[in-house]
Amino acid sequence: MDIVITGHKVPEPSKVHPPRTLPSRIYDVVIVGAGHNGLTAASYLARAGLSVLVLERRDIVGGCCVTEEIAPGCRVSTTSYIASMLRPEVISDLRLRDHGLRMVPCDPAIQVPFPDGHVVPWWTDRERAKAEFKKISSKDADTFVQVDDRLRKLARYLQPFFMEPPPEIDTKSVRGWTDLLRVGKKFRGISSDEISQLISFLTGSLGEFLDHNYESEKIKTMFLANNVYGKHGGPYQPGTAIGLLFHLLSGGEHELQGFSGHVMGGMGAITQALAESGRKLGVEIHTSSPVAHIDVRDGRARGVVLEDGTEIRARVVLSNADPKRTFLKMVTASELPNDFLHSIRAIKMEGPCAKVNLVLEEEPRFTGTSADATPLERTFYTLVPSLQFAERCYDIAKFGEIPEELWVDCVVSSNADASLAPPGKHILTCFVQYVPYHLREGSWDQKRELLGDRVIKKIAQYAPNVSNSIVARQVLTPLDLERTYGLTEGNIFHGDLRLEQLFFMRPVSGWSQYRTPVDGLYLCGAGTHPGGGVTGAPGHNAAHQVLRDWKKGRLRDAAA
Repeated sequence: MDIVITGHKVPEPSKVHPPRTLPSRIYDVVIVGAGHNGLTAASYLARAGLSVLVLERRDIVGGCCVTEEIAPGCRVSTTSYIASMLRPEVISDLRLRDHGLRMVPCDPAIQVPFPDGHVVPWWTDRERAKAEFKKISSKDADTFVQVDDRLRKLARYLQPFFMEPPPEIDTKSVRGWTDLLRVGKKFRGISSDEISQLISFLTGSLGEFLDHNYESEKIKTMFLANNVYGKHGGPYQPGTAIGLLFHLLSGGEHELQGFSGHVMGGMGAITQALAESGRKLGVEIHTSSPVAHIDVRDGRARGVVLEDGTEIRARVVLSNADPKRTFLKMVTASELPNDFLHSIRAIKMEGPCAKVNLVLEEEPRFTGTSADATPLERTFYTLVPSLQFAERCYDIAKFGEIPEELWVDCVVSSNADASLAPPGKHILTCFVQYVPYHLREGSWDQKRELLGDRVIKKIAQYAPNVSNSIVARQVLTPLDLERTYGLTEGNIFHGDLRLEQLFFMRPVSGWSQYRTPVDGLYLCGAGTHPGGGVTGAPGHNAAHQVLRDWKKGRLRDAAA
């Protein structure tokens, strides 16, 4: 496949170079995929003294956390675009600042322009945010502070679970009871009212919560704009309220609740820093080296085989690919239990997202933006006018149609980082939802440019100058996300973030602790706990699980 860009084409990266010749040695660990979680796991394992090889099918590292040139001198965070919950432990432990990582807080954290020309910013300083909301509704501004206090407290109960394996729910074993006790200690001091609130957030709908607490449709839309990213279901679907808590988990080097940041150099600067950290620790990283399958014999992972037939031996294999790609395409079915395969096939994927990346001749001018706004304040706009609009948009997409009007997240990233484009050029990256993976009629190859046109039409309602200033356009449909970035069904989270696919149910019940039915084979990607987003948590947790098992001695002779 070629990625179509106005004026020229970018060849599919995996076709640019032939696979490299790799050394014939036995590694302690081979990692499939150089996404941010694979690189995170690699560095932790190498830091513990293990020999680690990372294999990436594309010609650059980073997976979906990359910065790529889409026109001469113009670089874009082609897929992920904002750093919101990158774990401070990962930043500190792997010394990512020493390897060039720089982030500037998003302030406002989000900003919503409404059809009436009113632009509402959500400032990171709560008192400033309250003052902004008070212009719309004094009652809602006061409610915002009360609800924010409650949400932050509940999020702190969830925070400790982020950086450790979920409990193993098994009341017939000592380990199962020990895990349940471990979980119980985390909730020491929680009140019965807080328990009921937590359950409500985990199971309830965002729309119903907002309708119950707020009177202004604009204030409700502000909360919508910061939630349900990449999820199936409109805001009135059960389970959509959980985003209110997830987005208040801490992130960034200073461990701030609700942190989100623009990454200098684009999102690829995160994975470049991770790769450099790994190399300093002795990690070998080979790009243009696609893995065809994982070698499993007698119930144990023995290494991997590349598409060119190269065999690589290893005592441990970690897959940073999603669970479906790992077990349905890379492991022979006869090596896996039938009930496990049945559960893997049932994982809800069908990514509802797309990306459109633009190079412009002039900066987008969003109607209603203050003339005094700084470049950083002119960077982040979410185009979703109401909860009802979002619900209708999802209803259309779930039946295989491309909505006429779309939910579009716009980041003028060159305003946050001028180095991304030469003088006179501007970068606008757009996250789009809801769109279907399976189209009712036609194919995504046929409808790609229709999607791009509808995104431009949507943006033009708020920034009319964009339509006539486009120099280059890249449209990544759900199918493109699958083919180019290896995301099964285009799902950016390696599996939908819904209650039955979280915590000890992720990726499937009974296998939530990064281990798999194959000895020596582990998962380390976003399809494991705690899920998607550029956090590094799955990679961190998987690496530490491997190290615990390694110390027990049962992994060391696996490839012999």
